[in-house]
Amino acid sequence: MTDSPALVRPDRRAELAAGLARVRARIADACAATGRDRAEVTMIAVTKTYPAADVIALAGLGVTDVGENRDQEAAPKAAEVAAAGVAPRWHFVGRLQRNKVKSVLRYADTVQSVDSVRLASTLAAAAGGRDRPLEVLVQVSIDGDPSRGGAVPSSADPDVGLGPVTGAVAAAEGLRLAGLMAVAPLGWEPERAFARLATLAAAVRAEHPGATVLSAGMSGDLEAAIGHGATHVRVGSALLGMRPTLR
Repeated sequence: MTDSPALVRPDRRAELAAGLARVRARIADACAATGRDRAEVTMIAVTKTYPAADVIALAGLGVTDVGENRDQEAAPKAAEVAAAGVAPRWHFVGRLQRNKVKSVLRYADTVQSVDSVRLASTLAAAAGGRDRPLEVLVQVSIDGDPSRGGAVPSSADPDVGLGPVTGAVAAAEGLRLAGLMAVAPLGWEPERAFARLATLAAAVRAEHPGATVLSAGMSGDLEAAIGHGATHVRVGSALLGMRPTLR
C-alpha cells in the first residue's frame, strides 16, 4: 500500500467512479429483471490487494461496505483507513484461521466465513467484550465439498455440518447469526448453484428467522445470485479493475 490515503489520484478516482457506476447499473438491472427492490441488495467492495487509498476513494463515492479476505493485509489497511477518518463497514470474507480471530475482531463488523463449530466457539470467546454482537454469516458448501471451505449441508458431522454450525452461532453469546454466505462451486452453472443456495437459505431461515442475509455472487455472476435472493454481492475486479499480482 504505497499510495497515501490523503492523496487519491484524480485519475484513479475517475476509474473507480466509472466502475462503480457500471456495477450499480448491473445490480439495478438484475433487481428490475426479477421484481426486487434495489434497496434490498448491498454491494460489498472486495478490496484485497488494493491500497487504503482506494477504500477511502470508494467511501467518498458512497460505498459503505468493504470486504477483505486476508488478515495480514486487512488489519493494517483498516487502521490506515480509520486514521484518515473514514469508517466503512468491514466484512471479513476469507477463510479464517482461529489464531487470527482476535486480530480480525479489532476491525471487522461482520465475519462471513464461519464454517465450523470450533471457529464459532473461538469467535464467541473473543467477542465477549464487544459493545454489540458480532454479525456472523455461516459459509455453506453448495456442493458438499468442504475442501474449499464451507459448512456441509445434510452432514451429521458435529463440527462442520450446516445444522450444527448455524446452531452454534445462534446460541453463542456475543455472536448474531445474520445468514449464509457461499461461492458458486467450480464447474457449476451459477443458476444451478444459487438455486441450491436459495433452498438451503430458506431451510435455515425456517429454523432461525433472523438469518435473513444471503451473501452470494461476485463480479462474474452477481445477476444470477440476485435472481435467487442474494442480499449482498461481493464485487472486486468489476469495480476496481484487474487485481495486482499477489506477492
